Amino acid sequence: MQVTVSPSKIQGTITAPASKSAMQRACAASLLKGGKTVLHNPGVSDDDEAALDIISQLGAIVEKEKETVIISSQGVQPISQEINCGESGLSARMFTSVAALSQTPITVTGRGSLVKRPFSFFTDVLPQLGVGCASNNGLLPLHIKGPLQPRDIAIDGSLSSQFLTGLLFAFSAAKAADVTITVHNLNSEPYIALTLQVMKKFGMRVPVNQDYQSFYFPKESSPVSAAQTSFTYPVEGDWSGGAFLLVAGAIAGDIVVKGLDVFSTQADKAVLQALMKSGAILSIEESKIEVRKSRLKAFQFDATDCPDLFPPLVALAAYCEGTTVIEGVHRLTHKESNRALTLQEEFAKMGVEISFQDDLMLVRGGNGVNGAAVHCRHDHRIAMACGVAALGASSDVSIEDAEAVNKSYPQFWEHIEKLSATLSTSKQ
Repeated sequence: MQVTVSPSKIQGTITAPASKSAMQRACAASLLKGGKTVLHNPGVSDDDEAALDIISQLGAIVEKEKETVIISSQGVQPISQEINCGESGLSARMFTSVAALSQTPITVTGRGSLVKRPFSFFTDVLPQLGVGCASNNGLLPLHIKGPLQPRDIAIDGSLSSQFLTGLLFAFSAAKAADVTITVHNLNSEPYIALTLQVMKKFGMRVPVNQDYQSFYFPKESSPVSAAQTSFTYPVEGDWSGGAFLLVAGAIAGDIVVKGLDVFSTQADKAVLQALMKSGAILSIEESKIEVRKSRLKAFQFDATDCPDLFPPLVALAAYCEGTTVIEGVHRLTHKESNRALTLQEEFAKMGVEISFQDDLMLVRGGNGVNGAAVHCRHDHRIAMACGVAALGASSDVSIEDAEAVNKSYPQFWEHIEKLSATLSTSKQ
């Protein structure tokens, strides 16, 4: 699908989508906690659907109602020897350790860009926990056979915190006692804070967090038995998707965004800091955030712990006078595309110069954004970044493979149009 976005002034009120980070973690917790869980405001993205399918293959019963998802579980009891993670990096990295709790041999598969992303972490770590594990030269598919046995272990957290999230869930469900997961070079601490928060809300055993350097499951902790009563969990709004809406308001309008928890542990809430540094006009309340178009200035921002903010921040920086500096480029290599290079190449088509110095991205803004034909490289966040940048461009911007937004925010184009943006769609 091709979407063409015309320069537009946007206005109105919109509610951010459900957080896929929270939704997928809630799926894992629902499976492991046992009993009945009712998820309110469930996510509807491709990644969310992948997580629901995975827990179904691992033994949970999933029922979808109008605005809820009901999950019934008795723990990990696979009904299939394969789980397909779609293109979801979080699902693959999190559910591999969860699936390893079972003695059943499981093959972990995926599609699209996921099959090109590295998974050698598991062939290094899982055998230390009693799990047989083989990969396709460090790539999917993975072949695992548990059961996972919690032991003291040290892991590298530099590639992604999502591997640690999976181990924390698995150790908790396996009733780990007097064992420690030690982590070196952990990136994205806020995402681990979200994992621990979800575990706590679901009544799972939560380890002692020692400054995000180690996670200790003490012997004296009494295991929490699987709750057989109904439990309700409201999935919070998504700051990753909401960031694009907020940047759109700063570039092209006067809008109100609802559904974002200003007290959230989500890493991408940091977009508020970047917007304030850029001089965006913000009014932040507990139930809503208003953002208006204003004269914007270049800013400096460290996105090491929130790399998903690079695309919306590049769109923002394109309209900021001067050179914006964003740190954390090394976190962009193993995404749906090599996002650093993709952003550089696609924004160049719109007349925005991006360069790199070591781990820094430099975006030269304030010189206008040109109309152009761009390609998102099947990357949902690139598609949204180009769509947002198009709102203030000199002429139309056409985005190829625009359906890529389905991965995380399938309502994106609909929401932008609801805010009075002018756009058209056509089949490729």
